[in-house]
Amino acid sequence: MADDVWLVVGLGNPGPSYARTRHNIGHLVADELADRTGGKWKQHKQVRSEVIETRISGIRTVLAKPRSYMNESGGPVSGLMKFFKVEPTGLVVVHDELDIDFGVLRAKFGGGDNGHNGLKSLRKSLGTGEYYRVRFGVGRPPGRQNPADFVLNEFSATERKDLPFAVDRTADAVESLLTDGLDATQGKYNS
Repeated sequence: MADDVWLVVGLGNPGPSYARTRHNIGHLVADELADRTGGKWKQHKQVRSEVIETRISGIRTVLAKPRSYMNESGGPVSGLMKFFKVEPTGLVVVHDELDIDFGVLRAKFGGGDNGHNGLKSLRKSLGTGEYYRVRFGVGRPPGRQNPADFVLNEFSATERKDLPFAVDRTADAVESLLTDGLDATQGKYNS
């Protein structure tokens, strides 16, 4: 995809009350990638997202954070894809994953939604689940805590200590996916 553009979307919820929650790991990784490229977020009103047009390792990339709530991410992502003329094979979505332990990564292409409302919204709007994903493990909630409440809570004190390293490593995995492809990324980052 040397001359094409990649769209890297960090899923999350808008506003400061959600900024440090498990569900916002996609936004945290997008912010890390923005810092690495020196980009500044700009409001893209047409597609209800914050956007940075940049290059990652020489590859034309659009970083995006939808300004909608997680379960309504599909509309903005679909709009971004149309605006920047990106096919699903040029889309990378970074999101939280309950069925993986905290900090464990899994890069993949396609697959089901696994009960994730953001991914359900994407599938509904895009008409497919065939795009790249970098899944960041947040683990299962303790006891009988509702999973929805769990992902909307902030990371634990122990997790917060490891979070900067984990976000950095996830951004590395996204860069690897763009530059080295899925197989190499899975070999290096799928723990």
